[in-house]
Amino acid sequence: MLGLWIAVLSGALMSVQGVFNTQVTKQSGVWVANAFVQLTALLVCLAVWLASDRSSFASLFQVEPKYMLLGGAIGAFITYTVIKSMEQLGPARSVMFIVTSQLIVAYLIEVFGLFGVEKQSWEVKKVLGMGIMIAGIVIFKWT
Repeated sequence: MLGLWIAVLSGALMSVQGVFNTQVTKQSGVWVANAFVQLTALLVCLAVWLASDRSSFASLFQVEPKYMLLGGAIGAFITYTVIKSMEQLGPARSVMFIVTSQLIVAYLIEVFGLFGVEKQSWEVKKVLGMGIMIAGIVIFKWT
């Protein structure tokens, strides 16, 4: 149950962050805003690390496969694409497409067992659920 509430909070924070970042971009520029977002994220992470965790940064050099360390670089492009989509589509439409895309890609990662994720079986009901989400976007967009 805690995982559910954390996921809900994550989605809410992503929406608010996207709006904030889009507004900052209007006054600064997309890559300046993106750099600031990543810098402030780094500072928060370092502060929390100093206050609580203190695990060794050297453990990062043990991560295999090495491409798994690209999460931060991907994060910069996530921030950019969220800003641009919210700028062009507005927050609600943008988030609908983002969440639907996340669900489809995450399901494909599970079905094909990509990136070390345990392979899951293909289920028609899950595909139908995604279809309903897409139908919801169509209804939301054109009403």
